[in-house]
Amino acid sequence: MRLAILLIFLTWVVARPVTAQVSQLKTVFELSNGDQTPTYPRIIDWWKSLDKITAQVRMETRGQTDAGFPLHLIVVSADGKTDWPSIKRSGKRIILINNGIHPGEPDGIDASMTLVRDIVTRKIDLPTNVVLAIIPVYNIGGALNRSQFYRPDQNGPTAFGSRGNSQNLDLNRDFIKCDSKEALSFVQLFRDLDPDVFIDNHVSNGADYQHVMTLLTTQYDKLGGSMGAYLREKFEPAIYARMKDKGYDLVPYVNSWGDKPEGGWSMYWDGPRYSSGYAALWQCFSFVPETHMLKSYPERVQATLALMQSFIAFTTQYAEEIRQIREKQREEVKASAGLSVGWSVDKSRPDSFLFKGYQAGYKPSEISGLDRLYYDREKPFEKRVPVQTHYRAEQVIPKPAYYVLPQGWHRVVERLEANRVQMRRLTQDTTFPCEVYRIASYKSSARPYEGHHANTEVKVESMVQQVSFRKGDWLIPTGQVADRFLMEVLEPQAEDSYFTWNFFDPILGQKEGYSAYAFEDRAANYLKTDNLLQRKLADKKAADPEFAKSGRAQLDFVYQNSPWAEPGFMRYPVFRVVR
Repeated sequence: MRLAILLIFLTWVVARPVTAQVSQLKTVFELSNGDQTPTYPRIIDWWKSLDKITAQVRMETRGQTDAGFPLHLIVVSADGKTDWPSIKRSGKRIILINNGIHPGEPDGIDASMTLVRDIVTRKIDLPTNVVLAIIPVYNIGGALNRSQFYRPDQNGPTAFGSRGNSQNLDLNRDFIKCDSKEALSFVQLFRDLDPDVFIDNHVSNGADYQHVMTLLTTQYDKLGGSMGAYLREKFEPAIYARMKDKGYDLVPYVNSWGDKPEGGWSMYWDGPRYSSGYAALWQCFSFVPETHMLKSYPERVQATLALMQSFIAFTTQYAEEIRQIREKQREEVKASAGLSVGWSVDKSRPDSFLFKGYQAGYKPSEISGLDRLYYDREKPFEKRVPVQTHYRAEQVIPKPAYYVLPQGWHRVVERLEANRVQMRRLTQDTTFPCEVYRIASYKSSARPYEGHHANTEVKVESMVQQVSFRKGDWLIPTGQVADRFLMEVLEPQAEDSYFTWNFFDPILGQKEGYSAYAFEDRAANYLKTDNLLQRKLADKKAADPEFAKSGRAQLDFVYQNSPWAEPGFMRYPVFRVVR
């Protein structure tokens, strides 16, 4: 008994100086009374100091960024076990928090510093069955590009970073295409950690309203299966209830592009290019908190802190349920017969939420003299509004047994490897039957989007052919955890496929050709031997008057349907081995 009392006393004596040291680590946010957010160097120095003081916090690096600085990760564990082998063996639930993807929205940066400092000083409880993994600043280049003039609509802090990274990329559009070093580092980090819950802290734009915090939850139907139902019916409602207890009325992210959001809106479609959409591909519960830009900075940081505490509390309480339901979903994904790649809003089943807004109106602009929109904060209102939270699957693509990817497409291979996809190389030259896609039609965007001209409205023709592969080409089996990801990036019709993002554009340009005067006689002789092609040509002329008037178009039609046609032109270079 005396020994036990002595051990407790010694623990208290040792812990007390640590707590005292940590409590002295005031943040720039606190020292400025909520008026400022720290610069990138001060953020990193602060976390390094905390790492030195307490065993509960460990700072590590995880890959590189376009800014030339490493991507940092903070690991926080109540029992001081912060090495990943120990964490994985313990079976703890992992919450990954991403901050500063848009450094002009720094709420999560400051809220995370306060959260962890208060955990270490025991002001906030971090249960032993949960580990926090925090990216203190994701977009380092944007954080270094600091100004007081960015985001002129935002109410504080006094200066902050820019939305674009060191390549001027919006990193919240880069989780599939991975044009940045940040994204390549992130996807490797994400797959290594395999978090149960992912939180990407943001600040919203748009209409004015009373809510300090709105929440973008990954779309339930797209997440699908057991997890989609659990997210809709239990996880999200519990977060709303916990936040209400803390004095915050949540509402779904106000995805309204009109001046009167009280008419309702559709749930935000977070495709795989976005952080939460990407995380959902790996059966992770993912959320994007969005504080409101016009609320004061202290209000926004406190709301972000309260929301992160709510996620910790729910994950702690239902840790075993979360583990089981993720495992169940993964088995469902592995066993699934296909993937939905086309979706539309289902307006027949809206949900109802209490929206607290301000009356919108119009008055003369002092600049133009014309009517301008404003929101009257002297006229608040509360109203239940419809939110379209259901989506319908419009197109389902059957899942193959394998994909086969020729080794020359090394940029695609690099991204598959970064995402820890299971695949192996062919050990010898071989030929076998595959389902082959031909790109029948597509539209390329007229204007650039994040460094690309996205290919959309893709239509394919499918056929079975004997395809020859070489030693070193990649065989990618399905029936793995990566199935959802694989179909989203390798099926050309998917909204964020590698075809969409131009990785396969070289197939869209014809490399071989002919001189019309020289090929004309050979084509005529060949046409005489192919009755089927004669009928196809006649049908095409009858159906298309412009085609019938063009000798060059008809000659090219014969060429494209002859043995001389370039086999790789418009042939999609990812092949499917069907079951």
